[in-house]
Amino acid sequence: MQKHGTATQLIVDGKPYLARAGELSNNAATSVEYMKPLWAKIVDSKLNTVLAGVSWAQVEPQEGKYDFSQVEGIIRDARSHGLHLVLLWFATWKNGTSSYPPDWLKKDFDRFPRAQLASGKSLEQLSAFSDANRDADAHAFAALMRRVKEVDGREHTVIMIQVENEVGMESDSRDRSPVANKAYEGPVPKELMDNLQAHKDTLVPGFRQVWEAAGFKPSGSWEQVFGRGPATDEIFTAWSYARYVGRVIEAGKAEYPLPMYMNSYTYGLPKAGQPTPSSGTPMPETLDVWRAGAPRLDIISPDNSHDFITMCAEYTQSGNPLSIPEESPGVEGAARSLYAFGHHDAIMYSRMSGGVDRLTTPDTDLIGSYDIIEQLTPLILEHQGDGTMSAVMLGPKDPPQKVRVGNYTLEATFYGAARVGPSEAAPETPPRAGAIFIAAGPDEYFIAGNGLTVTFTPETPGPPLAGLATVEEGTFVNGKWVPARKLAGDDTIEGERIQLRWPLGSKVPLWAQRWSTEGIQRVTLYRYR
Repeated sequence: MQKHGTATQLIVDGKPYLARAGELSNNAATSVEYMKPLWAKIVDSKLNTVLAGVSWAQVEPQEGKYDFSQVEGIIRDARSHGLHLVLLWFATWKNGTSSYPPDWLKKDFDRFPRAQLASGKSLEQLSAFSDANRDADAHAFAALMRRVKEVDGREHTVIMIQVENEVGMESDSRDRSPVANKAYEGPVPKELMDNLQAHKDTLVPGFRQVWEAAGFKPSGSWEQVFGRGPATDEIFTAWSYARYVGRVIEAGKAEYPLPMYMNSYTYGLPKAGQPTPSSGTPMPETLDVWRAGAPRLDIISPDNSHDFITMCAEYTQSGNPLSIPEESPGVEGAARSLYAFGHHDAIMYSRMSGGVDRLTTPDTDLIGSYDIIEQLTPLILEHQGDGTMSAVMLGPKDPPQKVRVGNYTLEATFYGAARVGPSEAAPETPPRAGAIFIAAGPDEYFIAGNGLTVTFTPETPGPPLAGLATVEEGTFVNGKWVPARKLAGDDTIEGERIQLRWPLGSKVPLWAQRWSTEGIQRVTLYRYR
């Protein structure tokens, strides 16, 4: 991980890397044979990175005896197809429950205790308050990382690791087992309080407000420091998970220090008196708790969210890099991918929704977006973190949006719904549009996306108006711009604005759809009075 201006980049073999990713279904990578016919299709989908689950039960079928043959086969086959891997460590928790630990551990419930409800009922969920649970996971993860280094330490097929998957308590706001209750009634650990005191002025606002409302106490029990209610249960549970996962990460990085991240359910701290949907999962409001509990965790990543724009903003607080492991397919996914890379300097965007191995038909919209991102990757990486790149997403009812990019302010307007007249049947509600803008020079831009029109306003001294000098569609071939059609007249609304039309077949009127297959426009501007 390396800083580039205000952005953080993932460095692979000495060069910055953008992960155009797709996540396999949960158990696809447990079988080399299952995956063999799928690798070529994945390559055709314009992915350069695959997220593949690794089952703890499969790699440690007997305590202390490991079988990495399937993992090694997946690494080998991904490498042979020119793909990189992000391994997902499905271990103590996956989607909050414990379905992936090995049988020998599950059956020994005295040695490896479960979380409990207040009634005393045990859950199919290993307790975060058990050293035995944590150490067993850490030993297995260390063995995995040691083996990955042995078979891939030179080739670097594996570039990141997701540790666990969507941890969180769904049946209650916290573990109610005796050991957990004792921890809750005891003092907030000094380690956490020291960290919060040291970063008091820069804490995430949502978390800081909870602490402030309880009087900013520097010590005491959990309820004394944070108040009584679901928010305190959330903070307490987040800390318990963070300390557990942090120790697992430390064990793995001691063997092979690849970048590691956690993914989360995208819910927020509950409102007063409301039940917690997944208590303890890494939420925006508990980013500081997770950083304190798991200091070697590189990224906290959000999963699929209905409010994508808000989610991206919340998960880039306090310098957290944006890396998205599970997101939408289709037209919405295409817009989201451009927005993530262009506006938030994302490291990774990954399609999920059932797993890329289960696609019955190609996701043509996201393939088109990934094709554009692949072509623009050198420019994106060059312009991350320096104020010369941005992106927008707009729905049909959203007002125009302005963004400053380089020497101009660009105003983007949704394209395709407003002009439907009384004699023309209104189409189905179109998805949100998205586009990426890169200032390649003082008066030169590369723009790509769908469903928007764009105008330019100068922001530097000189004549106050901006005109379109040259507008051309084209592609990048081996990093070189190859122009195709030159656009003017109707295609630029008589030189008034850039049009990013929708692909044919979109849920917008035909006049808003484009016939050409080029997805990138190069625009040069001139100034006049």
